[in-house]
Amino acid sequence: MLVQVKGLTKTFGGLTAVNSVDFEIEKGKVTAIIGPNGAGKSTFFNLISGFHQPSSGSVMFDSTDITSLKAHQIAKLGIARTFQTTHLFEQSTVLDNVLIGHRLRTSSGLFDAIFRTSRLKREEKESLEKAHEVLEFVGLTNLADKHVSEISQEEMKRTAFALALATDPTIVFLDEPAAGVNPEETDGLAELIKKMVSKGITVCLIEHKMQMIMNLADKIMVLNYGQKIAEGTPEEIKKNPAVIEAYLGGEAVAQAY
Repeated sequence: MLVQVKGLTKTFGGLTAVNSVDFEIEKGKVTAIIGPNGAGKSTFFNLISGFHQPSSGSVMFDSTDITSLKAHQIAKLGIARTFQTTHLFEQSTVLDNVLIGHRLRTSSGLFDAIFRTSRLKREEKESLEKAHEVLEFVGLTNLADKHVSEISQEEMKRTAFALALATDPTIVFLDEPAAGVNPEETDGLAELIKKMVSKGITVCLIEHKMQMIMNLADKIMVLNYGQKIAEGTPEEIKKNPAVIEAYLGGEAVAQAY
């Protein structure tokens, strides 16, 4: 298992957002996390990626305990993530946004910047090559010089994918990657996720579009009020009574079929 979570809990004052969750993510697979709004899904992502510190429990990544590490330390280990609301610099170009991702893998500092050292020049070249590589991968080469404010929502999603991929991740956590895009664009993003997995990248995603999840995921975990109420294959999840109840009669699950 690439990621192992045990007893993960997060409280905010009197609210328990994630409640003693055990979970595993298998390398090379697509794992999905679903649940009603407010179920604790994004908080769960934030705990694994270091944006929040757990109240209790542990997170292991590739046999390394990352429970108390900061977000930038976790990112350097090979964990990347996107956000439910796309976090991009809208007045910068698509290329410049993606360049930021590979800076994680560079070591140049203030001295290098002032004196334009050979290390700085080499790392700038490497970052530029990586940025162009991932833009081609996500199908945005033709938009490299466009400002983010000028591109569509779906293209912003792909830019966020490219930014995550530029960090050279082992696993990518995608928070609602298909939110705000139409069905055809959703299918395109699903194909891009499959392409990522085919290149050896493990994917874990949160998504409300059940058809996409049922067709894409190898395993699904369901959260409700911060607790894991079900886990299994798409076929098992769509028949699970607890999941049907959580979705107010199973409408969301039933719509997938």
